[in-house]
Amino acid sequence: MTSQAAVDALVPDRLPKSSQQKLSVVTVTYNSARVLGRLLDSVEVGLDGVIDFEVVVVDNASDDDTVAVARAHPLELRIIESRRNGGYAAGINAAADTIAADRTILVLNPDIRLMQGSAASLVARLSDDSRVGIAVPVMAEENGALSYSLRREPSLATAWTEALLGGSLATRLGISEVIGPSPLYQVGGCVEWATGAALAIAPKARAAVGDWDESFFLYSEEVDYMRRVRAAGLRVECVPAARVVHVGGEREENPRLFSLMAANRIRDYGRRHSLISTTLFRAAVICGEALRSPRGRGHRAALRAALLARSAD
Repeated sequence: MTSQAAVDALVPDRLPKSSQQKLSVVTVTYNSARVLGRLLDSVEVGLDGVIDFEVVVVDNASDDDTVAVARAHPLELRIIESRRNGGYAAGINAAADTIAADRTILVLNPDIRLMQGSAASLVARLSDDSRVGIAVPVMAEENGALSYSLRREPSLATAWTEALLGGSLATRLGISEVIGPSPLYQVGGCVEWATGAALAIAPKARAAVGDWDESFFLYSEEVDYMRRVRAAGLRVECVPAARVVHVGGEREENPRLFSLMAANRIRDYGRRHSLISTTLFRAAVICGEALRSPRGRGHRAALRAALLARSAD
């Protein structure tokens, strides 16, 4: 082999597409000291196959040891310390403002753990098909059970079936916003949206959509963002080769998070539908939370939030 041929063999276009891409991993933290270290520990194996990457931690004014955990980790990090807790979308935007336009962004909750090569699989899907703007992995619970992370667009039908039948039964019957047992988790394909705990965003989607909507603070911001990606003519796709573990569980212990989810569901729906339709959607949320209010403070907090929520901005 000539010396020039040897050089040619090393140039990026001879590498797998996933290896060529520039990837920025972004995690937004708030009092995340308990889980952040395990995410950072998983980055090396999760990014196997990706050569050009950086890791950005945006801390939303935590009052625990989150920043100390990030600084002490041996992984090379870029840490952005916000002076306020502006919410999940604000944290993503703060990171994106510092990331070059030609880089893919992999957004991860701090309670995510990456499996071997998961990031490379997501990046490869974005590279292989120019129509895909967002790629999402298949998620598992900490005990290994499949997490139903894929979603349908919110509608009156899904809201009322969940309210009257309960989320678990509606999911099993295939009439919930949550996509339950489905070949999508085994073979992949297009979805309307997926939980925002882990998603890779192509540069073309970043350019087409712009910032995340910070008015949501937490919950429904990913619904809005992926809807705008689809409106721009790009796809949201599930990639089964990419696997992550999502620890989760915080919402179940926190009435404020229940409240935010209920209120933002109504606000998001109200922005796109008539007053009559939104009133019926709100009634479904109220009905569902009222029926479940004996189960605990979270549902009672969500009921209050639904009663007081703005229908739209």
